[in-house]
Amino acid sequence: MQWLWLAVAILAEVIATSALKSSNGFRRLGPSMVVVCGYALSLYLLSRTLDVLPVGVVYAIWSGAGVALVTLAGRFLFKQLLDRAAIVGIAMIVSGVVVLQLFSGSVTH
Repeated sequence: MQWLWLAVAILAEVIATSALKSSNGFRRLGPSMVVVCGYALSLYLLSRTLDVLPVGVVYAIWSGAGVALVTLAGRFLFKQLLDRAAIVGIAMIVSGVVVLQLFSGSVTH
């Protein structure tokens, strides 16, 4: 169940972060509410995963997956392009999360 909570926490954080741009500095009510509710849900679910999983592992997965997914959202929702160095850097973050998942004894499956 903790992995489902973590996945939903990541999704909520990505939606909230993506809505930040649309909130226009919190001057637009609808997107601003998405930001606040998305972050609240994300942090609540993130805290629930910490009942079972180590904080370092959870945060690495949450932030790493969030970076990659927000980058994709920026590309497709806001037409933001990345240069080669940015793509390589993000790929390294995702690779780190994969290594953590597959090979770390700190992660309980």
